[in-house]
Amino acid sequence: MSNNLTPTIDQLKRGIAIAEQIKRLEAEMSAIFKGQTPARLVSRGNESSKRKKKRGLSAAGRERIAAAQRARWAKLKGKGKAKAKAKAPKSPAKPEKKKGGISPAGRARLAAMMKARWAARKQGAPAPTEPAAS
Repeated sequence: MSNNLTPTIDQLKRGIAIAEQIKRLEAEMSAIFKGQTPARLVSRGNESSKRKKKRGLSAAGRERIAAAQRARWAKLKGKGKAKAKAKAPKSPAKPEKKKGGISPAGRARLAAMMKARWAARKQGAPAPTEPAAS
């Protein structure tokens, strides 16, 4: 059973030859530029790939952000000085309009209508949405 991670003798020889070639080329470059290699020639990628320096945040800035977030949470949970103000009551001339819902009488009327429909369906009457058979 061979181990694929162990290099063969031929691979080791080739690796050594490449390393020697790199040393030779570096020495040649150093001789050309008199010991100072330009950074542009040695860099391993284009200039747009260079990382930009991250901008830091001061401790005071972090604290301001944290305080604002704490205030938002307090407002959401209804605690602290960031509590939302209560709404002022509307003028007494107009009573608040009830939104949605159904009166007990209306509910009873709908229940009676549905019971009548179910009874008719039990007797074999077609559903109101079905086309009448001719």
